[in-house]
Amino acid sequence: MSNLLIYPILLPFGTAAASLLLWRKPALQQAVSLAGVIGQLAACIVLFSAVTEDGIQVLQVGNWPAPYGISLVADHLSVLMLMVTGILGTAAAFYARGELPDHLRAKSFHALFHVLLGGLSGAFLTGDLFNLYVWFEVMLMASFGLMTSGQRRAQFRGAVPYVVINLLATLLFLMGLALLYGLTGTLNMAHLHQKILSHEARGLLTAVAFLFMAAFGIKAGMFPLFFWLPASYHTPGIAVSALFAGMLTKVGVYALIRTFSLVFHHDMATTHGVLLVIAGLTMVTGVLGAAAQNAFRRILSFHIISQVGYMLLGLALWTPLALTGTVFYLVHHMIVKANLFLVSGLGRDINGTMDLNRMGGLYQAYPVVAVLFFVPAFSLAGFPPLSGFWAKLLLIQASLQVEHYIVAAIAVAVGLMTVYSMVKIWIEAFWKPLPSSGTGGAAVPYSGWKMAPVCVLAMITLVIGLGAEPVYRLADTAARELMAPQVYVEAVLGGGRP
Repeated sequence: MSNLLIYPILLPFGTAAASLLLWRKPALQQAVSLAGVIGQLAACIVLFSAVTEDGIQVLQVGNWPAPYGISLVADHLSVLMLMVTGILGTAAAFYARGELPDHLRAKSFHALFHVLLGGLSGAFLTGDLFNLYVWFEVMLMASFGLMTSGQRRAQFRGAVPYVVINLLATLLFLMGLALLYGLTGTLNMAHLHQKILSHEARGLLTAVAFLFMAAFGIKAGMFPLFFWLPASYHTPGIAVSALFAGMLTKVGVYALIRTFSLVFHHDMATTHGVLLVIAGLTMVTGVLGAAAQNAFRRILSFHIISQVGYMLLGLALWTPLALTGTVFYLVHHMIVKANLFLVSGLGRDINGTMDLNRMGGLYQAYPVVAVLFFVPAFSLAGFPPLSGFWAKLLLIQASLQVEHYIVAAIAVAVGLMTVYSMVKIWIEAFWKPLPSSGTGGAAVPYSGWKMAPVCVLAMITLVIGLGAEPVYRLADTAARELMAPQVYVEAVLGGGRP
């Protein structure tokens, strides 16, 4: 069963290679690309089933024993992230089929798209910090190519801060890796857990932990390291920005969860106390930034930041209920946020703009699109019984449970401000009549390639909200694995200590 871990990584890279070979045959290239995302989704489903039925799955690549070789590890958190990766990759690929012109798809889009999916899968499955760095670099190269694929001036303006700040994160990550290896002699995360238990240089390890917090915090878009995100995510094509919004910052959040539960567990009063303050500031600054914007995708981009604050809150509180809320929030948010970006593309198709001042009349002209916006938007805002309500409820309950009343109040207030932003978009783009300055009717909105993924993601959001208990159980299992890392360590190292 452990061989299943290679397929979510191998299939995207194989599809990328095939796409490059078929660049002169765009129709066949497109078919191979769509088959590739469906194949990866199937591989993620099979691995998900294996983990839920049989527990943590481990593959020692090349049969080299841990910690000397490369370990691939799938626990409940990993497979939940992989499942959403497969779903969003498939949705974005189908939407791109209806969005991008043939010459852009044929040149490089498919190859870069699948390299990004392979990098995401590798990041979620790796059991080694150095290989996590490698997968981050794979994602950075692929995402930069996708961000500039339209070769428009605005795309390059958005790509420059994205790359520069992420290169800074890479530098901090490498510095942290060097120091951590010098202190412990290993970078395998399970082995690090054992090494740090008995390490005496606790103060130095805490300093290294803050290097990792800064590096992963940049990638997650947490306060005060988020400024690159709203400058970049509104510039690529809709399908690309939807995949970025749904996945890229969540890899940073995942890395923070993994390292600050499995590796840096020696001084939680300090590290998690700092994370708690950062979580509150991230929520507040993100939602205030969104309130000041007047363009559809820029509002959504700032809300990525505020929602990352909720995810960090659960990690900082470090209770089973709080971690359950974080995992639930991750699953909910990735699907909802990607779908909102796709809906923004439909709005642009109809009105010919993303500027809310020039948009309008969408509800009257295209009520189906209005419904497709309403579901993810008010799920993001936390309206019951949609998925965002349950995610926020878990985190607020966890805050009250440990008597952190201030952060609970912040979480409630940020939720109300999120309602304000979503109502603002609803009124400006959907409810009010199309202003005379609007262009309108720029393209046909009911392209099946575009509408199908939006409808599917909206249905998933409804399923998670109306049938929250199975997702809650999975999130709870993932949280309990994070809080009892010895199960992970024994699965990777076989119970021994090399």
